[in-house]
Amino acid sequence: MQRIDVDHLDRLARRVDAPGPVAVVDPLSRNLLGPAQAAGIGATSKWGRSLADIVLYGGDTGPHVPVTVETVPVGGADLYWNHPTWPGFPVTPGMDLTWWAYGLMQSGAALASHRLEWVTPTGTVLGTSASPGNGPMVGYVPLFAGYVRPGVLFSAQGMWEMGASVLAMGNTPTELNAGGIPPAGEGCPPYSITGYSHGASPGDGRYRDIALELVEVTR
Repeated sequence: MQRIDVDHLDRLARRVDAPGPVAVVDPLSRNLLGPAQAAGIGATSKWGRSLADIVLYGGDTGPHVPVTVETVPVGGADLYWNHPTWPGFPVTPGMDLTWWAYGLMQSGAALASHRLEWVTPTGTVLGTSASPGNGPMVGYVPLFAGYVRPGVLFSAQGMWEMGASVLAMGNTPTELNAGGIPPAGEGCPPYSITGYSHGASPGDGRYRDIALELVEVTR
């Protein structure tokens, strides 16, 4: 690794700027949503919404019970997918993300748009990107964003099963459309750094070898 990257990891490992936990995003992950959230089942706290605009049924009665969405007003209700630890799912500027509320679309939900809400590392909302609700959305992480909250905007009153959804790294709408049901959620949990070592790479002092031991933080 180059020195600038080592310095960044060094500050994280020694908790110079904050006590942690840290976000580790697996570049091979096909769905950053948690398993139950990606399947549209279980506790309704996994979704954010205005209680006056949207009612969620079913999931709070059991971990494998499907969640049903009811929009109360004529239109204009937002539903967001929450991360269990942070203000959103961890991202870095310049990344591509693909977001798709596949199950709601298959249920015939009145989706005005898919939405990606960009949030700074300190929790300030930067803005929202939107795309028509009839297929996967590709978003590009803007400067200063540290998190993203995927969501949808409903255009009419109704009731639909939540079903499957996917938040994936990369520009993958063609792959998702061809594959049918989205891949299962793999999650993006917080980690604590419990071991740390580094040293100069053999033969070139400009680079460093670094090793981190990580333990998933659970509630």
